[in-house]
Amino acid sequence: MNAYLDIKLLPDPEFKSTTLMNALFSKLHRGLVAFGESSIGVSFPDLKEKKQKKLEGLGECLRVHGSTITLAKFMEINWLKGMRDHIEVSEIQLVPHDTQYCFVQRVQAKSNPERLRRRLISRKGIDEVAAKEAIPDDAAEKLLLPFVEITSQSTGQKFRLFVKHSIVKTQSLTGSFNAYGLSATATIPWF
Repeated sequence: MNAYLDIKLLPDPEFKSTTLMNALFSKLHRGLVAFGESSIGVSFPDLKEKKQKKLEGLGECLRVHGSTITLAKFMEINWLKGMRDHIEVSEIQLVPHDTQYCFVQRVQAKSNPERLRRRLISRKGIDEVAAKEAIPDDAAEKLLLPFVEITSQSTGQKFRLFVKHSIVKTQSLTGSFNAYGLSATATIPWF
């Protein structure tokens, strides 16, 4: 990953920045699926500046990482159609020298006790009463992480995709990225 480009949300009187980031991230996901490669990662550089403040979503900038050639090919598929009035896209740029590296990964909350109980019943063969004792209604996990809210293409249901940035020293780790541009095994440049 030697290159990146920034996609910044423009102020809009009709839409909150979180709504626009949700739409942008959904388009990114569909674009990555259509592109079919696992060599593009994303980060949200506004999180670096807002560490101490209460976060309202993932910020107003989506940074897309990859090789210069891969990013150029990805931008050719016109995945940003319909968003151009709401964003400003930078040129593809080289990553600065002496940068840190970061994992940007999805974190899934265990937020539905009923689903967790059904899973426990099917795996352990216990009855509903024992499952309810093991997993009470107040066992839902609450994540204090920034997120985007997107709609599943397969089920049509909205869900929150929580994103966690974990700083790694000066070491880059290679690997693949999922269709959201996230990875628990590969790092992206963090600057």
